[in-house]
Amino acid sequence: MTPEDFYMALKELGFDLSQKQKDQFQRYFELLVEWNEKINLTAITDKDEVFLKHFYDSLAPVLQGHIKNQSIRLLDIGAGAGFPSLPIKILCPNLDVTIIDSLNKRITFLNFLSDELGLSGVHFYHGRAEDFGQDKAFRAQFDIVTARAVARMQILSELTIPFLKVGGQLIALKAAAADQELVDARNALNVLFAKPILNENYKLPNGDGRNITIIDKKKETPNKYPRRAGIPNKKPL
Repeated sequence: MTPEDFYMALKELGFDLSQKQKDQFQRYFELLVEWNEKINLTAITDKDEVFLKHFYDSLAPVLQGHIKNQSIRLLDIGAGAGFPSLPIKILCPNLDVTIIDSLNKRITFLNFLSDELGLSGVHFYHGRAEDFGQDKAFRAQFDIVTARAVARMQILSELTIPFLKVGGQLIALKAAAADQELVDARNALNVLFAKPILNENYKLPNGDGRNITIIDKKKETPNKYPRRAGIPNKKPL
């Protein structure tokens, strides 16, 4: 998917990018490849592949109408090089975006990137989701939490649901169907007072399969969750 194909595909879906937004995506690509020489950010560096498999793929929640350009708070867990939240931020500049990542060098990249792209209303924190999830400044503070290829739902739910306000949504993006994951996560979601409201497979323009799962938070998360760092992974709910 060339940049021109990318812009045209978005336009056909009702998103006519400004020149500033096009420049931001172009600069994002350049910095991603440049920094990837120093720190391992992505295995995908071909321009057309980046525009398809990182940028377009990240925008699925917006293109499908699940995220709109509103003044709400979005948290991205384990965003790595900024996916999916920073492409979403470029397309929806009114969003207030926070990223938590466990690798400090990625946070350094994200700070530099956001300055270069002129993004405002973006915040980056180094650390573990389990620790931030027990911090009152973060717990139950967000309208949406996104996670792209982070962990199985049984684990991911404990890492993300505590950050949501009641009525907020976890939007999980994956490369494969999530049906079995949701079966395995049934107990975790019950314990966390959360419920799946969407589990949908779709295709990228090149035919590659993808999945989007949306989980609704119904009640406040019990205080004991998330458990301390490493436990959700070792002993899933």
